[in-house]
Amino acid sequence: MEELKRLIREIPDFPKPGILFYDVTTLLKDPFGLREVLRHFEEAFRGRPVDKVVGIESRGFILAPTVATRLDAGFVPVRKPGKLPAETIQVSYELEYGQDSLEIHRDAVEEGENVLIVDDLMATGGTARATLELVRRLGGNVTAIAFLIELEFLSGRDQLDNVEVFSLLRY
Repeated sequence: MEELKRLIREIPDFPKPGILFYDVTTLLKDPFGLREVLRHFEEAFRGRPVDKVVGIESRGFILAPTVATRLDAGFVPVRKPGKLPAETIQVSYELEYGQDSLEIHRDAVEEGENVLIVDDLMATGGTARATLELVRRLGGNVTAIAFLIELEFLSGRDQLDNVEVFSLLRY
């Protein structure tokens, strides 16, 4: 895992002073890094019931479709308001510095389907919590939430109702 961590660029004071941004694009552009990330995600969930993989805008879109393909599941995007063309449901959530919202197509997840949520990074857990709520409102069963990176010191897991959390890299 240390080899994968070395492939991640750390950018201080982005997007605002005091924040250390973990830029995963440097890991993903590396053939070894990308292959290893996808291998670990597939190994963690292969053989488990997954009907849909939900990717959270925007960097979750990079990983989730490939994970879905490897698990023989469908891919569902969760986006910022106004980006999805058909009827949606929406949830608002709190950020450290304000409020935001996410949407999912009303017909994206069927009642009782098993859903894996995928994103690049978990900080405080607000975005993952909002996505969990959206999937549950549609009747989906969230079996796990998977992240490339988890910032453990921010305790985001505490927001996720004891849903299984898989984090490949932890800081």
